[in-house]
Amino acid sequence: MNEPRRRGPIASLVIGVWNTINFTRRLVLNLLFLLLLPVLALLLLAALFGGRLTPLESRTTLVFAPEGRLVEQYTCDALSRSLAHATHSRDCQEVRLRDVLSALHAARTDKRIERVVVNVQDMEPSGFASLREVGAALAAVRAAGKQVVAYGDSFSQGQYLLAAQANEIYLDPMSSGGVMLDGLASYRQFFHTALQDKLGVDVHLFKVGTFKSAAEPYILDAASPASKEADLYWMGDIWQRMLADIGKARGIDPALLSNYANTLPDAVSAAHGDLAQLALQQKLVTGLKTREEVDTLLTQRGVADDNADGGYRQVPLDAYLQHINSALPQADNRPQVAVVVAEGEIAGGKLPAGKVGGESTSALLRQARDDDDVKAVVLRVNSPGGEVFASEQIRREVAALKTAGKPVVVSMGDVAASGGYWISMNADRIYADPSTITGSIGIFGLFPTLDRSLDKLGVHTDGVATAKYAGAFDLTRSLDPGVATTVQAVIEKGYRDFTGRVANARGKSVEQIDSIAQGRVWSGAQAKDRGLVDAFGSLGDAVADAASRAKLGKPDAWQTRYIEDSTTPLSQLLGGMLQSRAGIALLQHSGSAELLLARHVQEQPVFRFVQDALAKPGNQRVKALAYCFCTPQ
Repeated sequence: MNEPRRRGPIASLVIGVWNTINFTRRLVLNLLFLLLLPVLALLLLAALFGGRLTPLESRTTLVFAPEGRLVEQYTCDALSRSLAHATHSRDCQEVRLRDVLSALHAARTDKRIERVVVNVQDMEPSGFASLREVGAALAAVRAAGKQVVAYGDSFSQGQYLLAAQANEIYLDPMSSGGVMLDGLASYRQFFHTALQDKLGVDVHLFKVGTFKSAAEPYILDAASPASKEADLYWMGDIWQRMLADIGKARGIDPALLSNYANTLPDAVSAAHGDLAQLALQQKLVTGLKTREEVDTLLTQRGVADDNADGGYRQVPLDAYLQHINSALPQADNRPQVAVVVAEGEIAGGKLPAGKVGGESTSALLRQARDDDDVKAVVLRVNSPGGEVFASEQIRREVAALKTAGKPVVVSMGDVAASGGYWISMNADRIYADPSTITGSIGIFGLFPTLDRSLDKLGVHTDGVATAKYAGAFDLTRSLDPGVATTVQAVIEKGYRDFTGRVANARGKSVEQIDSIAQGRVWSGAQAKDRGLVDAFGSLGDAVADAASRAKLGKPDAWQTRYIEDSTTPLSQLLGGMLQSRAGIALLQHSGSAELLLARHVQEQPVFRFVQDALAKPGNQRVKALAYCFCTPQ
């Protein structure tokens, strides 16, 4: 009888290590399963018992209480949003603009909805174009003869723009915030001295455009006069329009609202610090009531319901949306107007929702082009721009759609500037809100070198190369003047491409476009005056225009379809985990204060672009960027 063969020490070690790895793998997977089991059970129970909607009765009050910021598309998956909502987490708090507009549009004619209650307390700052569109939808509900009542502990100016559309506005008598109309501002930190002197980081800027100011914080210690001039011009236009919207809704002269904003400290002192009484005196609110008093008022006017929050018959926004969607036909063979959303910063590759990927967004447009059921396309743009090549990839797909005989209409959201305008310019027609932020036709590149920073740590770079400019983009070495000249020439070529394409698309001369380009930002109204935008209108107007261009007939003869990429929770999680930390690790020995500064610099949008570009493989080390740092506070 043969004895079992004995393993050698190396084989035993390998097998032992493998068995340990295998055991660890099973243990980790089992632990993950046990952690996810309660969640899966809850989802199963919700599917089994929560699928039926409570019938919507007559004389119901729609409670419009959005939580989070208004977005064109969710950046979090459904599971993450559900978990955040269940745990009252502020993560993933987003409200899709299309859902809000759909609900308010339906409520306007829904005989079951008696009134709308507006509670925007938990709505986070959002773009003014989106706010104006929601405000117009609330005004339409009011114009249809349905009562709109707003209540809040306090109102920021964005929140108040919506609340102002109500018939009645109630503010808590103990409000510590009142109604805050304080104007728009655009202030940034400037890091030139800190980077140069404290950290020893030299930031080399290559740009074309007098007003292209996105990268100024890294090469200046204060905003340039040109930047201040341009920012004040477009922000002033948006601010005056906001005052006009509020004034029209409340019957107040916009000049009085402007005076209120400019003399707020004196007015607060005169009111002895009572912001609620001040808002009442200024006729910004109808009355002062606690939440309980407002609930009592709504119960008296509506139908009492002891099981409902507040004591009156009501339906929250998300439940009302389910009612609307459940009433829609499941099978629809009508021709389609496809909507493709381009929201967020533009970068190369395939990116999840909330960002615009050169490859992923192009793929969505290509899908619309290849689908015979899609007869026209609306590109909904809400982007400050980003990488030039990624923007060009998307623009080419827009041009390909038109070549294929499918009309393309662009609907600009809150911002469609720089690269956001690049992907828009070839559309058959461009719609914008007067308060959309657009333009910023300019190019820049940003490249940091860390040789002096490393020198402070006693680290030096040396070696040999077989050609003069080999290794020229090594950020641990100083930048060669010849390389700087070359990069600037590339950036200038990019600007010529940008202005040339805009001129061709808009039917103007390059000189005409250059005179309104130079990186200058415009409001939607200012852009229309200069021929960069064709018409004012909402997404709905753009969809109707696209259908008309495709000759689809009356509105009931066609349908709207969103073409979107479904992103898995895992891919989003990994995407968040894989953010580069290169600069921080390099400078971690430069002291705690400087480390905090480095972190702050790294988190700035423009610098993050450069950092991500440097982290990508390949030989290209300077990206041409068309980015607009143009979101007012």
